[in-house]
Amino acid sequence: MAATGEEAAAMDSICKAPAPPTDLKLTAEHRRDEATNDATDNPKAKRPSNNNNGGVETAEEATEPAQPDINELCRDMFDKMSVFLQGELTATCEDYKLLENMDKLTSLKYMEMKDISVNISRNLQDLNQKYASLQPYLDQINQIEEQVTALEQAAYKLDTYSKKLGCCSDDVFV
Repeated sequence: MAATGEEAAAMDSICKAPAPPTDLKLTAEHRRDEATNDATDNPKAKRPSNNNNGGVETAEEATEPAQPDINELCRDMFDKMSVFLQGELTATCEDYKLLENMDKLTSLKYMEMKDISVNISRNLQDLNQKYASLQPYLDQINQIEEQVTALEQAAYKLDTYSKKLGCCSDDVFV
């Protein structure tokens, strides 16, 4: 059974490949105009046929989507790359600001530590001077301590000797 009339025309439109474009137009306006012309010139391209011709559906011609404008894509890419690089540079600047603040704080802490160490050094020198001024008195204390120790030993010996005399004197009188 061969197709006739509208069915044959529909079958022919399915089998035919679209002709390649002879000139390339890369502007977005031309593509938009072309898309609106296609929609107005061929209403069947947008709407399916509702013919009830014995239950046979007609096929629509498949069209390739229009290629996006290269210039637009490049601009979009450069815009996005600009935003990305701006973000990266902002993050890097923030990192450097943070490092700068940390460096300032560290410098302040080291200055405080330097002041503390200078104060400690000054206090240590003062203590050394005071110790040096007290040294003669400390020497006298050590000398007195030695004399007290010698006196204790002499008193111990005297006590021991007097005990021996006390024991011997009791024997003599008995």
